[in-house]
Amino acid sequence: MVGVLLAGLVGPAGLVGCGGSSGTDSAASDVRRVLDRRAAAVRGGSEGEFVATEAPATVAIGERAAARTEFRNLRAVPLTEWSYRVTGFHRSGDRATADAELRYRIAGYDKAPVVTARTLGLARADGRWYVTADRPAKDVGQQLWEQGAVLAVRGERSLVLGVGQPRAALRGYAELADRAVPAVREAWGEDWSRRVVVLVPKSLEGMAGLLGAPASGYRGIAAVTTGEAGGSVKAPADRIIVNPDAYGVLGAFGRQVVLTHETTHVATRASTSAATPLWLSEGYADWVGYRGTGRTATQAAPELARAVAEGRVPAALPGDGDFGFGGDAGSLARAYEGGWLACRLIAERWGEVRLGEFYRAVGEREKRAGAVEAGMREVLGTSLEEFTGLWRAYVRDRLG
Repeated sequence: MVGVLLAGLVGPAGLVGCGGSSGTDSAASDVRRVLDRRAAAVRGGSEGEFVATEAPATVAIGERAAARTEFRNLRAVPLTEWSYRVTGFHRSGDRATADAELRYRIAGYDKAPVVTARTLGLARADGRWYVTADRPAKDVGQQLWEQGAVLAVRGERSLVLGVGQPRAALRGYAELADRAVPAVREAWGEDWSRRVVVLVPKSLEGMAGLLGAPASGYRGIAAVTTGEAGGSVKAPADRIIVNPDAYGVLGAFGRQVVLTHETTHVATRASTSAATPLWLSEGYADWVGYRGTGRTATQAAPELARAVAEGRVPAALPGDGDFGFGGDAGSLARAYEGGWLACRLIAERWGEVRLGEFYRAVGEREKRAGAVEAGMREVLGTSLEEFTGLWRAYVRDRLG
């Protein structure tokens, strides 16, 4: 069911170690084979075979018990592929370290493998190599199953994977995601997977672990979406990662807006590139999130409304730096609200179809310089300077 891909190491440049090239080459081949068996065990659902690739107690105490736990944590994830590609091998006697890419796909959601860097510790005993550690590479996030036993809930258009969460709560996420998908499809169109994977860790710290980032940067952020900007439609499905601490304080309306916003990022990922400014990508996601809800501009943009009431109408569209999670919460809110109002202005003045065309036109550019200007000229028939003036007047009119 699952093909095992484990690239060999070609040439001495990829090998670092002692004992001569033939010994190192032999060790690399042996390690490749043990990782082949490890991947096949995951593929076939064989706990015994998976545990057998781990070092016995004579080499490393407790490793096999930990491997058994990790395998069981992973069991609920509906995988359709699992493989390792070795990218580096470093040996010192009977110990070694392998740098590798773990590739896996979730059945029904990922059109191409998710790729994540791993560092594997290895040891040789009685002429055989065993795994002593399998962990994320430096500055790379954890996988959900490394945080505990995964519970899976399938929605009509969603898959929710959680750790430390009751099934009823995960079912609630699935219901919201199932409503978000058709809402996004109606706004954006059909050219995306129209299915989402939602990861719900136990806490903010768990979310940060999945992202490989400090928790302080995501405090108060209800959810984020990971994925490859500008990826093709064959790129892996994005992951919506929830911060249960911040998400939990939202009401029903806010939760739905958040899930619809993040689902929009999944839909627009292939049309989002380095040329797309954050005011457009985040503003569009908010526009879809609030679309059809009946919320007024003042209700949806309270921070910017306060600024306008104080005579502080922004002079320019929000810059990318205004969207930093680690800065002032009020400034961040005003950036999102400003981007939303810019997209709302386009939808009202030029139409929703043109808004989508503008988004795609900007994302088709390879570089940021001139991308928005070209999109406005070609799709909206206006200039950035003229649009900015219209937007400032729109902000004053709607929030004043």
